[in-house]
Amino acid sequence: MAEGTVAVLAGGLSHERDVSLRSGRRLSVALRDQGLTVHEWDTDSGLLERLQNERPDAAVVALHGGAGENGSVQTILEMLGVPYVGTSSRGCRKAWDKPIAKALVENAGFSTPRWVSLPHSTFRELGAQPVLDAMVERLGLPLILKPDQGGSALGAQVVHDAAELPAAMVGCFAYGDTVLAEQFVDGVEVAVAVVERDGGPEALPPVEIVPEGGVYDYTARYTAGLTDFFAPARLSDESRAAVQELAVQAHSLLGLRDISRTDAIVAEDGTVHFLEVNSSPGLTETSTVPMAFEAAGTSLGAVFTDLVHRAAQRGG
Repeated sequence: MAEGTVAVLAGGLSHERDVSLRSGRRLSVALRDQGLTVHEWDTDSGLLERLQNERPDAAVVALHGGAGENGSVQTILEMLGVPYVGTSSRGCRKAWDKPIAKALVENAGFSTPRWVSLPHSTFRELGAQPVLDAMVERLGLPLILKPDQGGSALGAQVVHDAAELPAAMVGCFAYGDTVLAEQFVDGVEVAVAVVERDGGPEALPPVEIVPEGGVYDYTARYTAGLTDFFAPARLSDESRAAVQELAVQAHSLLGLRDISRTDAIVAEDGTVHFLEVNSSPGLTETSTVPMAFEAAGTSLGAVFTDLVHRAAQRGG
């Protein structure tokens, strides 16, 4: 195909399909503004044929959740030898599994809220109430429940009272078979984008997240006006440096590539806690990564055009 042809892969069949389509559309417009020829392709049964017959110079994985972040689509691109922007299939698998990512980052010396991860079968086999009682004894209240895999805070709930736990667990299990229960840490929530340059991974200005309802859930993430954002975040120089260092190290420790987003909490005592990392961050109008680009004096189109060129030079 013509020089500078890019396939933006978006959509898919995950719970985050709509968000992915929004990210894909916005990215496609930004790349076209940079002079690239862009095709927007859904990840359906016709994708392999399109990749083989209309082979692009590079693909960009703008998928959220499911096959777009667990390494499945990346494996297909690798098998076909199609260069692509984003983390390799192996790195995706580590970032996709939140308990594994937390353990690897914690083992490297960083803080992360205390947590337990249990499959649905444990509650069924051992009895839900005794397990929930032990969970509260271990983590205290409040705590946050989230699926161990997935993004966009789907299924995530903050629990302040033990009586709320059973219903919250049911809601969480609607999005996955394993729940990650995590100590709730009060503080400043930030998202830190990392972009790879010629000199290696570089953390952009942190974006502070202040949801109107106090919890940065799916609705707060993607409904304009429900969350206030500050880019750069209102942090001390010391805290800003600490969250940026965490993001760069998480990017490297988990084997991520090109671009990632690390979510963290800066507690009232100044401790920086790692929450999770996203290998395919959202690019919608309310997503934090484009805000970080703007705070850094660049743009979505400029950053991804550079990443597309890097991917094409890297090859499949």
